[in-house]
Amino acid sequence: MKNNTTTREQFMTFFRDDKKLNLLSPDDRIEVFSSILIGCSDFKKKLFDEIFSDYCVSNLEVIETK
Repeated sequence: MKNNTTTREQFMTFFRDDKKLNLLSPDDRIEVFSSILIGCSDFKKKLFDEIFSDYCVSNLEVIETK
């Protein structure tokens, strides 16, 4: 029986390879992006600001409230 477990190293190698990432569909990418973070503590203004900057999103802004 074949072991289909992916190691962290294999996953990160795949993730960092643009050619391999291009094998993923837009839906695959959304699924990974939507589920990879641990929880609400990951959602910080700084993270969104960096993502918006990386993807040239200028029509959205995150405002912190306390």
